[in-house]
Amino acid sequence: MKLASLKSGRDGRLCVVSRDLRFAVEVPQIAATLQNAIENWAEVVGELADVYRNLNDGSAAGAFDLNPADLAAPLPRAYQWADGSAYVNHVELVRKARGAVLPDTFWTDPLMYQGGSDGFIGPCDDIIAGDEAWGIDFEAEVAIITDDVAMATTPDQAGDHIKLLMLVNDVSLRNLIPGELAKGFGFFQGKPATAFSPVAVTPDELGAAWDGSKVNLPLVSTLNGTQFGAPNAGVDMTFEFPALIAHAAKSRTLGAGTVIGSGTVSNLDRSKGSSCVAEVRMLETIDDGAPKTPFMRFGDHIRIEMFDADGASIFGAIDQKVVAHDPSGR
Repeated sequence: MKLASLKSGRDGRLCVVSRDLRFAVEVPQIAATLQNAIENWAEVVGELADVYRNLNDGSAAGAFDLNPADLAAPLPRAYQWADGSAYVNHVELVRKARGAVLPDTFWTDPLMYQGGSDGFIGPCDDIIAGDEAWGIDFEAEVAIITDDVAMATTPDQAGDHIKLLMLVNDVSLRNLIPGELAKGFGFFQGKPATAFSPVAVTPDELGAAWDGSKVNLPLVSTLNGTQFGAPNAGVDMTFEFPALIAHAAKSRTLGAGTVIGSGTVSNLDRSKGSSCVAEVRMLETIDDGAPKTPFMRFGDHIRIEMFDADGASIFGAIDQKVVAHDPSGR
């Protein structure tokens, strides 16, 4: 099943989307918003699945042509957004590029930060930045949405709480981050609004590519019309999603609608390319002593997408342009 939110107010209007991403139908009689649906998942999932079945066979009443530009993020805002760094080889590169040793604990204890979730941006919304000197970067990731998760849930238990999956562009302002980390209190200004794919999908939509804990498919990033990277999201994922959920729930409950990200998808096989500019710059620094690839500039265009074995887009595309902030608000 594929679900999306039409732009409307703060929380959007829930719609069911056809498997080929061409058509959608609103379902206010079942759930007005995706947050409402995820909070009552056991009660509504069957009805939503019936609508999805009818939509795909052409018998759903009220179906309309879907325009991705009309969509907010599947969850336009969430009570909690926690982003991990599940691909430790990516973290190791970051530290190696600045001559720092990776602590052994990084291989056994996930990194995770809590990001802003009061307003995500839609898949076709602009990335707005105040200054190119901030080091504007994309980060292509996979994310999951959970139902209610009890405190101290174990990895063995956590997989049952994964209800939906999405793609993420966790926009980063790389040149603001070092100063923030130096304060010893984490990210804030370096992590602006996050974008998500047009639809969130139930795990069964991934077929054999979903093994219950990770997505075994390439995540394709295209920058200014040229493929930037296509690392496989299921390869070199040190901490799979159940482990990330358990980490987040160690000392707290997670409310229904919690979004947890994988962190930048990265493979040790560098021929697959990268999922962010920073990783390429790290490799250049290691090989040549200095980075050559620039961060994104105003007017640049990033597209992030994942395809099934038949070449069909699963989540639709995150398709964004970088633009300068207009202080007048126009």
